[in-house]
Amino acid sequence: MGVDGFKPTNWAAIKNAPLPAQGAGNQTFDNRIFFGVAIGIPLYLTYTLGLPLWLGAVLGVLLFLPILACTLYLTSRFSPRYRNRVPLPGKPLEDYITIQDPELKARYNGRTKIPMETFFEAYFDGKIDIKGDILDVMEARHDWAAFQFTMGQFKFFLTQWLPETFWHSREQDENQVRDHYDRGDDFYEAFLGPLMVYTSGIISDANKRETLEELQENKMRLICEKVHLKAGEKHLDIGCGWGTLTAWAAKHYGSDSTGVSLSRNQVEFGNKRIEDWNVKDKAKLVCMDFRNFPSTAKYDKITCVEMAEHVGIRRFQTFLHDVRELLDDDGLFYMQVAGLRATWQYEDFIWGLFMAKYIFPGADASTPLYWYIQQLEKAGFEIHNVDTVGVHYSATLERWYLNWMKNRETLRGKYDERIIRVWDIFLAWSTIIARQGSATCFQIVANKNRNDVDRAALICNRTNPTAWAK
Repeated sequence: MGVDGFKPTNWAAIKNAPLPAQGAGNQTFDNRIFFGVAIGIPLYLTYTLGLPLWLGAVLGVLLFLPILACTLYLTSRFSPRYRNRVPLPGKPLEDYITIQDPELKARYNGRTKIPMETFFEAYFDGKIDIKGDILDVMEARHDWAAFQFTMGQFKFFLTQWLPETFWHSREQDENQVRDHYDRGDDFYEAFLGPLMVYTSGIISDANKRETLEELQENKMRLICEKVHLKAGEKHLDIGCGWGTLTAWAAKHYGSDSTGVSLSRNQVEFGNKRIEDWNVKDKAKLVCMDFRNFPSTAKYDKITCVEMAEHVGIRRFQTFLHDVRELLDDDGLFYMQVAGLRATWQYEDFIWGLFMAKYIFPGADASTPLYWYIQQLEKAGFEIHNVDTVGVHYSATLERWYLNWMKNRETLRGKYDERIIRVWDIFLAWSTIIARQGSATCFQIVANKNRNDVDRAALICNRTNPTAWAK
């Protein structure tokens, strides 16, 4: 047992947390105070200035976002940690980072914590360097960083995130996917490894140190088993990436698999792999929007592995209805999504805004689990089973991080130093974020909610108590 009840872990499968400190968040955020201020200030101004009530209502709408921004800034800066039992080292900032910029150095030094957004923006620009291993320094971030909102984050949220969320067109999807995934296969192979799978793997044994390739093969096998995939069945993988699952399912399960991606590079790479694996007669990738498939096409099994987030909140119902129309009445739909926890901390939002700005722009449909369940049920699906696999994602991200640190030097010269530094923070920070539950990953299997669905055919070991015994 550690200090004050904190018990360190020692699992072989993951990067164990040395300092899993609690931060401030919704447990210390009082909605009554916020709504009191949001209503009280416009009412006070309306009364003081003698404005008509209708103008006061307009004023309330105009002031809502500025009041929200001020409230979040103040509460993120001054709210205490919630029931934290992890003692922090109390080391000076200089033990963790070296600040090259004189202005920043004068402002942040000693025990003065630097706001996380200020830190990573300066790191990207080469104004800050990290001492030692990046992941180790990020593990101690609560000792040297402050999770308070900044003007840069409010500006990004108002001028980019909100407009893209409300608009979210097909053209936006296509442009963002191609800008991101057509960057260069060598860039992604530097951390994804030869399988080129950009989604969470699965740990088979927490006491075993599995390779990245083993984690990914575990995941692909699990997906095929979860949808009861059989030889000859028509399988559609929406947002197939480099087509590894499409080719793997055809090779190992004998399915007739089609993968769909908007990225030309990914489709070209995946079709080459299909040839190399000798499954050209059973698998193919196409570069197109799956929504352009003919309505007469039907599939026994549809998988969508961490693509649905990019559909966007505004178009999520349309997406699910399109999937439902493509799915056979007796078929199964597997949706794996990277989601968020409802019991939030300020770090969760700051990380989320970083991801939206630099890593996955347009992936605004990352939400808590209840939203996905509600959306699926509204679209006419019945939930068959759900698993939360965030800790598995952390293990995957750690392997990506280790690959990246081993190979990043080979990318210098071809890729800008700034994008390399962005990926340093992305992989290190996300390893922690997934492990601590800030972001997670949900595996959801659903079928059409029809009276004539053969539900008994879906009974498996998940509900067999003897299968859980060890």
